[in-house]
Amino acid sequence: MPPRDASRGEGGPVDSVPRADTGTQAAIPAAASETASPNQSVPPGPEPSPDSGDAPSRKPRRRLLVTVSIAVVLLLVAGVTLALPDVSNRLGLPWAPNAPRADPPRPQEVRLALNEVSDSAEGPTPEGVEAAIGELASDSDLGTLTGSVVDPTTGEQLWARDADTVATPASTTKVLVGAAALLALDHDMRLPTRVVRGSEPGTVVLVGGGDVTLSSLPEGQESIYPGAARLDDLVAQVEEAAGGDVERVELDLSAYTGPEKGDGWAPEDVPSTYMAKVQPAMLDGGRSQATVGNSKRRGDPAEHLLREFADRIGAEAGGTTTAPSDAEVLGEVWSPPVDELVRHMLVESDNLLGEVLARQVAVAEGKEPSFTGGAEATLDVLKRNGIDVDGAVLHDGSGLSPLNKVSAATLTQVIAKAAGPDDEDEVTVKLRPLLVGMPVAGGSGTLAGRYDEEESEAGRGWVRAKTGTLTGVHTLAGVVLTSDNRVLTFALMSTGEDWDRARAALDRIAAALHGCGCR
Repeated sequence: MPPRDASRGEGGPVDSVPRADTGTQAAIPAAASETASPNQSVPPGPEPSPDSGDAPSRKPRRRLLVTVSIAVVLLLVAGVTLALPDVSNRLGLPWAPNAPRADPPRPQEVRLALNEVSDSAEGPTPEGVEAAIGELASDSDLGTLTGSVVDPTTGEQLWARDADTVATPASTTKVLVGAAALLALDHDMRLPTRVVRGSEPGTVVLVGGGDVTLSSLPEGQESIYPGAARLDDLVAQVEEAAGGDVERVELDLSAYTGPEKGDGWAPEDVPSTYMAKVQPAMLDGGRSQATVGNSKRRGDPAEHLLREFADRIGAEAGGTTTAPSDAEVLGEVWSPPVDELVRHMLVESDNLLGEVLARQVAVAEGKEPSFTGGAEATLDVLKRNGIDVDGAVLHDGSGLSPLNKVSAATLTQVIAKAAGPDDEDEVTVKLRPLLVGMPVAGGSGTLAGRYDEEESEAGRGWVRAKTGTLTGVHTLAGVVLTSDNRVLTFALMSTGEDWDRARAALDRIAAALHGCGCR
């Protein structure tokens, strides 16, 4: 039976209509003789510090270079990703938002050329944007629409439709979580899975530190998480350190607190093809097939990891425990860095990574690593960094909860910060990777099979945006390069009942922004 509600994060059921899109993304690593809490994690090396900015006389040139660099990213992605295999169709779910119902996107020729943009050039105007999208925004297929369009170069809001009214964001919640993670955490920070010596002879404890990407596959085979650590490596480290003296393996899940399912989630959301229990240790995001993004999640993924590790090391699988604080570390492996986890979360709308990153932000903010702590920490970090989160309410980090409420103005402001001139605000420097994580219209992630209609085709390769779908909720928030090579950011939130028609109507608006000079 197809998912009840188009994504439970972008990938779940609703009477044959999917629920949400899932395309399917402060601590110190302890040395073997050091102690560390299970939720501590720090990158193996320091993150290069960003340029603090040039002298005032060079700011115009810096702004030009930054604007051009964003445009180049959009152009290069358009040229390259449109030729890639259709990520969503690879997942094979004809009814899920992460598996578009269209054929794979056809390659398009893209001319990699830019016209210079100067500070003196006439920019888009509110009148121009209204002329381009006003009528499209009134399409009845959208139901009730709220939205916002902002020029990130100036920060001016060029168009608004009840932009300050909060609505259910669905998977565009991940934009907020990704932004908070990039702002609160070192971008090269990695999450650990450790094995420490237990309190009883012959016993070891597998300690989860939040890395849900740990791969069950042998060297030479890639799971859906590029660069994931391997269970075989952890087993080899422990065998060497313990000298073969391992008789029993226990499991420590104390890195996370609170419930394993979110407030407002439907019973069929966990386990499903788009979500697993939120636990700090598992293999392949809890998937039953490591290379298939939409494969059924295991009922207890942490328990599966425990048994798999015990089997590979030739020991008995025990129960759960809390490892001694001064336990000797026998082996440890690390997740891909935070910025890569954010990218994967956004491109593939990975619900589990949304919850993992929210909890990591909570730890950095001194809050409980739980649904409540992650939600509070996410909004606190955004507010502290100048984002207006008035009226926003979060209950999870994935967007599966229909109880989440966010305004289009908040979503647009976050993306505009990421796309702004990087010599003006260090927040922009930290948020820049957010743009790289946005799916490309007609080319990658949850937008791979979209923008194939005549009215939206012009946006293929030029729109990068995060999608969101729940029953009666359809959202799109991202960045677009106009025909004048000007960058605009936007957020659109609708309540259309017909999933296909509402989605197509949103795509037409974003495509119209690309086609206009909006002057």
